[in-house]
Amino acid sequence: MKKKIHPDYHLIKVQMTDGTQFETKSTWGKKDDVLKLEIDPKSHAAWTGGKQKILDKGRVSKFNKKFQNFRTSKNN
Repeated sequence: MKKKIHPDYHLIKVQMTDGTQFETKSTWGKKDDVLKLEIDPKSHAAWTGGKQKILDKGRVSKFNKKFQNFRTSKNN
């Protein structure tokens, strides 16, 4: 293995949105730095199954209206 081409792999602390922390190894930051998360599995709706807002502003309905008569034919 070549020397001095790999990043430093060290322990850091990860702080969840609720303030809890855990240690893990990473190449991020310096040894014992704290990585503060803005979203995490405890709070984000993608993981918790909570209600999500859909902000398509009519894009889906506009697409469906534009291509409602579009048909494909298969040549087998």
